[in-house]
Amino acid sequence: MSGNARVADRATDSAADRTTPVPAAHRAARRRDRRVYLRSHPLLFALLAATRRLPVARLGRTVLVHDAGAYRTALTRIPLDRTAPGTTGGAAAELTSGGLLFDQDGAEHRSARRALAVELDASAVDRLRPSWQAVLAERLPELADKDLELVSLARELAGVTAAALTGTAACPRALAGAAAEAAAAAARDHLPGPRPPGAARTAAARAAELAVLLPDPRDAMVAVAAVNTSVAALPRAAAWCADAGLWSSADAAGAPALAAELLRLTAPSPLLPRVAAADAVLAGRRVRAGDRLVLVARHAAGAHRPAPAPGPAATQAVFGAGPHACPGAGVARALLAELLLALAPYRPVVVRARVDRRAALPGWAELTLRATRTPAPAGPCPTGPRPTGPRSTEAGTGAGSTEETRCG
Repeated sequence: MSGNARVADRATDSAADRTTPVPAAHRAARRRDRRVYLRSHPLLFALLAATRRLPVARLGRTVLVHDAGAYRTALTRIPLDRTAPGTTGGAAAELTSGGLLFDQDGAEHRSARRALAVELDASAVDRLRPSWQAVLAERLPELADKDLELVSLARELAGVTAAALTGTAACPRALAGAAAEAAAAAARDHLPGPRPPGAARTAAARAAELAVLLPDPRDAMVAVAAVNTSVAALPRAAAWCADAGLWSSADAAGAPALAAELLRLTAPSPLLPRVAAADAVLAGRRVRAGDRLVLVARHAAGAHRPAPAPGPAATQAVFGAGPHACPGAGVARALLAELLLALAPYRPVVVRARVDRRAALPGWAELTLRATRTPAPAGPCPTGPRPTGPRSTEAGTGAGSTEETRCG
């Protein structure tokens, strides 16, 4: 764990705390969530924490963009090289043969975005919800009698979502595992620093394993985005909800707004790697064609601050902006709302958490929940709380992800 990251992060939080009262439960939730950065990418997190007071910071040919206005300007007004190495489009080109939304330009890109937006509109949630509810109905009742490991449940929900979006008949768990492995292998290109030996070979092999599960290999990035965002977001959001005591807000009326706010606070995709395709000026700083832009969605959304979200733009920032906004944002919010609504009657607490050091996005390798209440099966008679058992713990610092899931 990086001491510099902890000191820098706490310094800013302490300054904000002096002006914005924050309940102790929210501070506890933030402390736990911070571990996914400190234990998976400590040096990067230290760099971001040390520079985030600057709207834009240049380190050689890399430009870190923290300010919300500069972040939006970079995504809406600066031409971007969509196929450059180290960008999402570059990763898409490595995972597939090209022709994807992520590595297209101009009219082709706009046409593909419109087509995908139609597939992911409000009716998509209506089509996907029965699959989500079937998984939750099968898995959640066990929480009444024993602990529930949430990352495996998130992987299953992500798998059925990706299977529905790509039209594959592959086992959802196998699809989710393959998409996670492909993303982890390609993630080295997204972060500054040298690539480890054999990284390109490994990325190609994992991409091929994912492609054979799909009717159209070009859907690989759709599967990767759906799976990795969900597996990172759902457990982190549920842990925050539990630690901050927000379950009472996760009812039919409040769950959608709570889901949107938890996604802002956790920022599942905290960085958007891009490359400038033309010279520009960003928050008074000159940007040259070929400069690498590290757009810090976490800071643009205000996720590092204890103050409430300043408005819809902050909530949207974790999903990009303008023509580069994620078309799956509505599906992601709806899936999280569905999960929170299903978990809320149990009022679960976190009893074990282990950071995933291999995943493409910061997240938990294991997050175990224990119910403090058993929902009444029927009738108006409420049930009392059940013992929570040992106090919540963070597992040891061993590396590695959860074991491979299989369909049985």
